[in-house]
Amino acid sequence: MKSPTAGGQKSSSKVAQAGKVTQSPTAGARHAARDAQLAELLRPGQSIALLQHLHILTREGQLNQDSRRKLKQVYHLYQFLETLLRELAQSAVPGIASSSADLTVADHGAGKSYLGFILYDLFFKHMDKGQVYGIESRSALVEKSRALAAQLGFTRMQFLDLTVAQSAHSPLLPPRIDLVTALHACDSATDDAIAFGLGKQARAFALVPCCQAEAARHLGSNKALMLSRTPLAELWRHPLHTRELGSQITNVLRCLYLEAHGYQVTVTELVGWEHSMKNELILARYTGQKKRAAALRLREIGTQFGLQDLIDTRFTWQTDNS
Repeated sequence: MKSPTAGGQKSSSKVAQAGKVTQSPTAGARHAARDAQLAELLRPGQSIALLQHLHILTREGQLNQDSRRKLKQVYHLYQFLETLLRELAQSAVPGIASSSADLTVADHGAGKSYLGFILYDLFFKHMDKGQVYGIESRSALVEKSRALAAQLGFTRMQFLDLTVAQSAHSPLLPPRIDLVTALHACDSATDDAIAFGLGKQARAFALVPCCQAEAARHLGSNKALMLSRTPLAELWRHPLHTRELGSQITNVLRCLYLEAHGYQVTVTELVGWEHSMKNELILARYTGQKKRAAALRLREIGTQFGLQDLIDTRFTWQTDNS
């Protein structure tokens, strides 16, 4: 028969051993583990303070599941833009003087300027030259971005309280821009950014359209007439299909429009569909080879889908496409 004392001592010993196994690490060890994790995930020299302000990291500088997802998306977009910027810095294009000595980026509909800040932090911060312009018509957001740039010492970032129409003629912007970006610019704001870029002889575009409702409105306004003319109108007879088809057609027209103006266009996914349904990334590089066939197809699509008014409104920069 086991003595109570012996049994109690064994139980105490087990508890003590268990306590040693489950004992939480010291604060110093936790911080060291966090720093090692961040060093593995973040780019060299990346600003922790910026990532905290952008809510990609928590206030304590830590990563959670949501911030890991955000960081993955940021890096996925940045890899495309970094490639574009390096190409622009190393080469000239026909018909447009190279500005590689002082690369310029104009971010339209900048909002809180997440994209502009990331570009500056990862690319421009390590250069002696280069300017990033955040164009936003909401004054409060412009002021917050200015304050954050000053706090981080991002001296070659400018935030302009302007509409797209105003920015096209503003003396605060240079006559030429290397890269025009528009991240989730709603409805026709992406078209405004394209018009701005064409006027500024942009060497490249990076566009992530969102909420393309203008084409859907045009499709819906003449639905009965088109149903009587062509079976194609069945593609947008139901309101849900009208919205989705309008979004698809809008981006197709934008790609053709850029090709007609001498750009080589690539369309890819920004992030996986599990993150966002608005994940189409349109990349365009100026080659100088203007495609008349693209302009003609753009016109033909407008005729087939009854979108002539949209074509005449949004896709007639400088001269008629035909």
